[in-house]
Amino acid sequence: MNIQAEKIEIMKLILETDNPSILESIKGLFNRNKTVDFWETLSQDQKDDIVQGINEIENGEVVDYDNFMKKHR
Repeated sequence: MNIQAEKIEIMKLILETDNPSILESIKGLFNRNKTVDFWETLSQDQKDDIVQGINEIENGEVVDYDNFMKKHR
């Protein structure tokens, strides 16, 4: 069976069902495929801060966690 015939067969099944859980499951399948990369949900300021942090780490500009906590307790 070709892809167009498969689509038609699935469409017939969808149109004939009155089961809301089946319809929700089908919607869920499509919504799952629309996931957005979290990076795209960040503001430009947030992206800039993350990139700056990565650059600082790569340049060795880090502070030991335990030493930081000792100073700020």
